[in-house]
This record gives sequence, structure tokens and C-alpha cells, in this order.
Amino acid sequence: MKIWIDADACPKQIKELLFRAAERRGILLTLVANKAISFPSSSWIRGIQVASGPDVADQEIVRLLEAGDLVITADIPLAADVIEKGGFALDPRGDFFSAENIRERLSMRNFLDELRNSGVETGGPASFSSKDKQAFANQLDRFLARNG
Repeated sequence: MKIWIDADACPKQIKELLFRAAERRGILLTLVANKAISFPSSSWIRGIQVASGPDVADQEIVRLLEAGDLVITADIPLAADVIEKGGFALDPRGDFFSAENIRERLSMRNFLDELRNSGVETGGPASFSSKDKQAFANQLDRFLARNG
């Protein structure tokens, strides 16, 4: 199993948690982004910089991931592709995407997109909090205990 990070929008605290987990457990961790990203020097951590453009990083993650890999992303369409390919998708706030909930999440995302496109203010996600970080850490620990 490998861990992939949709690194462009992933909070720094989550990346740092993942760096420690990769080192501690000896799991290959790859950050994928369309800009230069910094990460600690480690045989377990690497980065891939892709060309800029919509969904280029997402497409690279899906191309490279294998069934059973874990992808860290808040991007719902990417999570759907990961699940379809047999991977696992975990939001930086600690919510797992699954075959059971991904269709509902895609529908809600598309609905909110339509509202925004028609000029309705829908607001954005709440600020990332220490509670979110703790929820993510707990889910990651449970996942790695079962699969790592």
C-alpha cells in the first residue's frame, strides 16, 4: 500500500502528520502537485510536480495508484475515481469517502456548483481546525492499523 496526497490544497498540518506516519510505518508517500512542493528528505517520501491545468494532478494520481492505495484529497471527483479504481480516499478533515457515500457527495457538489454558477452565494468550507486535524489523525491511525 502507498499513500498519495493531492498536495495543492492539502493543509500543512495534515502533510506533516502524514510525513511522520510514512517514516514511522515505512510506507511510501507521494505528494502530487502542479507547483513546487517542499517535503522532508526521506527514502519514504517523494514528490511529483505535474504541468499546471485543471485536474492534471488528479489524473496523475489516478494513473499511478493501485488498488488498496490511500489517497488524501478533499476533491470529490478525484475521490470517486480513486474508489472506482479500488483505492481508498480520505478527506483532510477525517471523512472517508466510500462506495456508499460518494454518489451523494458528488450530487451535492454538483448542486452547489450549479447554484454558484447561477450567482447564488453558497459560502465555502469552514476554516481548518485542530478538531479537523484530530479527526484526520484518528481515521488515519485506524486505517493504517487495519491496512498498513
